Amino acid sequence: MKKSKQIKNMSVYEASDFWDEHDFSEFEDVEEVKDIRFSLTRKKYIGVDTDLYLVIKKKAKKLHMTEDTLINECLREKAEV
Repeated sequence: MKKSKQIKNMSVYEASDFWDEHDFSEFEDVEEVKDIRFSLTRKKYIGVDTDLYLVIKKKAKKLHMTEDTLINECLREKAEV
């Protein structure tokens, strides 16, 4: 599988980490996007105990998802939304 195929399914956080380790010149088949639009939603950030965050991070990695996604799924279940 080409590296550029892997990039398409990354979250913003994963892409940020990825580009910290890689260079755009590594990908011959990738073209620069000139015009991009985002549909952003408001978010509220809350503090999480460091030990709890480390447990969440480990579980999220095991489930192949971001910490944000795991936390939101858990909160939705608890809130019955």
